[in-house]
Formats: sequence, C-alpha cells, structure tokens
Amino acid sequence: MEEIQVIESKPLLVDRDLAGLREAVQKLVIKEHDVETPYGRVHCTMKGIAKAERPFLLTMHDIGLNHKTCWDTLFNHEDMSEITQHFAVCHVDAPGQHEGANTFSTGYEYPSMDQISETLPLVLKHFGLKTFIGIGIGAGAYILTRFALDYPTMVEGLMLININPCAEGWMDWAAHRLSGLTHDLPDMVISHLFGKEEIHHNQDLVGTYRHHINSDMNQFNLHLFVKSYESRRDLEIERPVPGSHVRTLKCPSLLVVGDNSPAVEAVVECNTKLDPTKTTLLKMADCGGMPQVDQPAKLTEAFKYFIQGMGYMPSASMTRLVRSRTASNSSVTSFEGNRSRAQTSEGNRSRSHTADNQRSRSHTSGSVDGTATSGVDQSVPKSTEVSC
Repeated sequence: MEEIQVIESKPLLVDRDLAGLREAVQKLVIKEHDVETPYGRVHCTMKGIAKAERPFLLTMHDIGLNHKTCWDTLFNHEDMSEITQHFAVCHVDAPGQHEGANTFSTGYEYPSMDQISETLPLVLKHFGLKTFIGIGIGAGAYILTRFALDYPTMVEGLMLININPCAEGWMDWAAHRLSGLTHDLPDMVISHLFGKEEIHHNQDLVGTYRHHINSDMNQFNLHLFVKSYESRRDLEIERPVPGSHVRTLKCPSLLVVGDNSPAVEAVVECNTKLDPTKTTLLKMADCGGMPQVDQPAKLTEAFKYFIQGMGYMPSASMTRLVRSRTASNSSVTSFEGNRSRAQTSEGNRSRSHTADNQRSRSHTSGSVDGTATSGVDQSVPKSTEVSC
C-alpha cells in the first residue's frame, strides 16, 4: 500500500476563529419543546447549550404577548449577545399563548397563576437543569416570583419588570368589568401594557402591538390568560426585619419599571416588601411599559451589572449607567461596586452561591462613583434605587 503524505498549507481553524464558531453554534442550537404538565402542555424554546456549572436564563412574558413579541427585541440586541454566549436561554410561553396555538376546548379550565408556576419544575426536569435566573414582565414576573417563593433553591436571581405582588382589589376588579363592557379585549390589554402618555404619543409602537394582539394571538386563549391574571392571589410577601421569619424572596432581585409605565406604583410597593439587602429598584427615564422594547441597550447593561453582582461574567464590557440619588430614605448603590466585588469573588462563584451573606454585602455597600453615601442611617438596611 502506497503511503501518501498530506501537507496542510493553511490551518482549517485558528484560535481566533474559535470564539466566533462557538457563538455561531450557540445561535444555531434552537429547539422547541412541548412539556407535558398536569395543567396542559407548556411550549418552551431553548436557545443555546446549557452549562452544568451555571444556571440558564428563563423568561416569562406578559398578557397579550408571547415569547417572541415580548423578548425578541431584547435578546436580538447586539449587547445581549455577550450574555447569551455565557448562558443558555429558555423562553416559556404560558399555556395557549404561543404562535399557532390551538384553541382550547369549551369547558377547559385554564390554570391559575399559581398552577402555571407549578409547571416550571417540570420544565427544569425536562431539560435536565437545576437552577435558573428568571426574567419576567407583568404576569410573567408574578409567576416567576410565586415560583421563587415556593422553590427558592431553584432560583439564583430574578429580573422583574412591572411586577405587581398584590391581588386585584375590588376597585380594580370593578373597573376592569366596566371596561370589559365598553372596550374589547385588545384595548384592555393595551391599557395594561402601556401607560396613557405612551398610548397617545407613541402610536407606532402601540399600533404594532395592537395589530399583534388582534392578528397573531388566539383571542379565546388570551381571554383565559387575562382572566387568570386578574384572579391572582396576593403574594403575601413582607420585608424581613432582624429576628423575623417572614415570607419573602431569598434570591437577588432587580425590579425594573419605566417612569411612564402603568405599573410604577405596584413596583415601588413591591420594593418595600422585599429584603433591601438583596433588592435593586431600577427606574428607567423616558421609558414606558415595555423597557425591553423601548430601551433594550440600557436594560441589557443593567442586567449585566446584576449578573456580575451574582458573581458571573466579571469581565463583561459596558459603559457606566447614569445614577441619581432619590429623595426617599433609600441608599443608592453603584452597579460598579457589585461588578468589582464580583471580580474578586469569581473563584468562589463556581460553587452554586454558597454564601448569602457575601451577596448581601455586595448589595448594601453603598457608593456612587467610589464615594460613600452620607446622611443615611447605616444601621438600617436600605433598598438600592438606581435611575437611568
């Protein structure tokens, strides 16, 4: 047998190509799954390859939306690619809300918000995953918060947009019932997603989502989802005080709301009920009810800082967010403070977040551009408030 020598004149793959190749592979790995649960099938879209040593990102959308119309603008933004290179993403659609969903049969009992949250352990089991960082808005934020309260060890962190922790009051209930007599379902959903100023002055954006709700959403299924959200229970969370054992979130939480959002009051109230050492409130200026669509770059940057505060992505590139002190009794913590502390603790990060105390310190060491906050009673933990 004749021996043939093959000489490679040019390497097929050089080191500098590997990063781009990994990114391309991550983008190509997109799988859609229907996960069987006691409350029906839950449609999930997994993007990227999950890594055993770190959590994945799990999203939940609001009423009137599905994972594409809710999150595509954010996750397709160029700055978000740095995050998705490090984390796989699982987009979860509420039952019957995904594209092309079949109409539920007459008499079908749509799951409550609590029951939808109970489908998530089966989603994790389906993909063989243990923990996640949740990203939710409106109804989706409520569902993720409910899950984190019931399964705290499965949630490493939450970014909650337009979270309302309270049950619908009787005045809200009466207003919605009256609105239902005079307005159709799309109008009701639009008034939930957007503030009044936005509806009047950003007609292109509002018109796009009105068309989507009318044309792309299954109206019967959407009605059931809206009704389920309106029937939600109070989360019954309380701000912990030393020596108390109250029901509250155990994980780091980033609360986000636009200054023109209809959910401002609800988000601020939620902030008062959470552990101030683990909670950051981000108020976005010149932003309405959908910051992930209005200002995806700013939201992505804030999320990067939040992730760094948890000990991930210590070398992520970004510019500085504009921060301002508020007139409330809250301290203002620099996201850069979290970032630098994340860099020093990276060696400990691979062990699944062993010390809550370490995280607490990263959230309570108040500083703005390296200057310590003054005029604040340091003996009492304060929430972090950031504006951008």
